[in-house]
Amino acid sequence: MAEIIAVCTSAKKGERKKNVGESLLIKDQGLTGDAHAGFAHRQVSLLAEESIAKMTAKGLDVGPGDFAENLTTRGLDLVNLPIGTRLQAGPKAILRVTQIGKECHDRCAIYYQAGDCVMPREGIFGEVLLGGKIKVGDRLEIRPSYRFGIITASDKGARGEREDLSGPAINEILLPWGDVINLVIVPDDHAALVKMIREMLDQNVDAIFTTGGTGMGPRDVTPEATLDVVDRLVPGIAEAIRRETAAATAKAMLSRGIAGISGSTLIVNLPGSPKAVAECMAVLTPVLDHALETVTGRGGECAR
Repeated sequence: MAEIIAVCTSAKKGERKKNVGESLLIKDQGLTGDAHAGFAHRQVSLLAEESIAKMTAKGLDVGPGDFAENLTTRGLDLVNLPIGTRLQAGPKAILRVTQIGKECHDRCAIYYQAGDCVMPREGIFGEVLLGGKIKVGDRLEIRPSYRFGIITASDKGARGEREDLSGPAINEILLPWGDVINLVIVPDDHAALVKMIREMLDQNVDAIFTTGGTGMGPRDVTPEATLDVVDRLVPGIAEAIRRETAAATAKAMLSRGIAGISGSTLIVNLPGSPKAVAECMAVLTPVLDHALETVTGRGGECAR
């Protein structure tokens, strides 16, 4: 089992970091209180204890934080992780690997002592996709990474008369689970929706999220188009979304969105506004890991 053995921060860049024991990872930023937080795609740095051991074998008295890494790890081959790998740090936080190693423009004190430094070769960097508290002893796990498609159903959006805000909102929410490989806008047209859903299925996405066209208007045909494609319904998803979001607005009961499965792809209909999308996804995300694992065949059975 891989684990975090040190959580390190420094108030200034260019200095060794100290193990503070626990801290907070902030989405799109990094570790709170750290000088490197918010640095583009290198928001968090990680270095394995196994890499540090190579330097101690050269006679250096070094340990966690001395290489300016934020998280010192044990039991995970960091340097061989593919770019894009998602890591869960502690109970909630999720990182995405963005870079392996880095070029050192200025030699550090460790290099001058040993004639070598392991961080430029074996340190890795990542961005924070989902924040959360982390502490020494927390597990560090590789998460599955899924492929998603998003379809916005909107006549005005398809004509360029309205900016699509709901599709990008879904994209942002899904980042901890995977990457959106296709985000499109189509008219509120039954045939166009069916065609686009099938195109995305041909792209082997793991889930498709639609937004818009779930109401009671004459052009709201997203549920009917989805019914033409799915093999099995998952009524509990739509039921839970309507039940939970009704606390925010009684109009939730008027949504006709459905959820179903086509082959090994989950398809979920969501309303058309960014606010409603966020509320509905908040209902779904607590079970999204298990839903994706089971529908794609990557997980096991519920019973033990």
